[in-house]
Amino acid sequence: MHGKANTSETPIGVLLLNLGTPDSPSVRDVRRYLREFLSDPRVLTMHPVVRWLLLNLVILPRRPRATASAYSKIWTEAGSPLLINGRKLALAVGEDLGSDFQVELAMRYQKPAIRSTLERMQQAGAARVVVIPLFPQYSEAATGSAVAKAEEENQQLAIPMDLTTLGDFYDDAGFIEAQTETIRPLLGAKAWDHILFSYHGLPESQIRRVPGCLSDPECCDGIDHGRLRCYRAQCFATTRALWGALAPEDGGSLTHGSSFQSRLTREPWIKPYTDFVLPELYAAGKRRLLVVCPAFAADNLETLEEVGIRLREQWAQLGGKDFDLAPCVNDSPRFARAVSDWVRAEVGVPSPEAAAP
Repeated sequence: MHGKANTSETPIGVLLLNLGTPDSPSVRDVRRYLREFLSDPRVLTMHPVVRWLLLNLVILPRRPRATASAYSKIWTEAGSPLLINGRKLALAVGEDLGSDFQVELAMRYQKPAIRSTLERMQQAGAARVVVIPLFPQYSEAATGSAVAKAEEENQQLAIPMDLTTLGDFYDDAGFIEAQTETIRPLLGAKAWDHILFSYHGLPESQIRRVPGCLSDPECCDGIDHGRLRCYRAQCFATTRALWGALAPEDGGSLTHGSSFQSRLTREPWIKPYTDFVLPELYAAGKRRLLVVCPAFAADNLETLEEVGIRLREQWAQLGGKDFDLAPCVNDSPRFARAVSDWVRAEVGVPSPEAAAP
């Protein structure tokens, strides 16, 4: 159901939410970021005592230095790619929506903080905020946590604003078109053998919380009423939508598949694992690999370092000939327009195309 159009002189807030980034690639700042991130019970879903022990006795003494080194490889003069891309997107959406809207970016962890961003919106006169989690597929660890934090911080305001959260966009036409636009130039540059759609991984225990998920090998091949918010099923749906938009009718010799990266703990994570899939592809005769990471709206440490650097090195060590990584949608004009269209639909404002005579 769409809301009412903005008929007052006060702006409608639009809060773009992403995960977060350290202030710098220093070990100290990375440790602070990891402490906040991994202390979230929606991220490390285990008994609080076990989580504290794992975080403070295993992860924080070892991981910050390696993660800081990884960040240093993708950090730019302007700062974190995730933050830079997010700010550019907020600017593009704001320009598209116009002065009736105040578009801001906030991070679930670290800066810009959700609380200070909401306060800034309220000081500007906003009484209503449309919240858009920039996670194409739903997960409790990302979307659920970010939305819960926004609602919690809003309730701490002297006068809470009216928050409306928009849903997942894993197969939204605007998102699919925007991601397709980042892939097509690369697709035409070489005779690729395989497109691998690699998504952020999650523990199987989190996926099994959705009734029926992981109950059989084909359980995530479609999305039904009981699995509307199954992360794995939504990822596969994204792959189907992108492949349908990209592939020629005959398919040719180009193949495709889905996989999951970034395991953190020793418990089983959703499969197939990206780093396990690469040797299988090479053994099957594939030599030219194009990777897409459509679990993210903005390029970040995981896409640029884990996939763009380390996965590329793994492919080269296997003997692969060509490797490339398609950019995320970032602040592309098509994605910015899609976000603006979602907001307009929610508040009951026609798009410029619909309003034109």
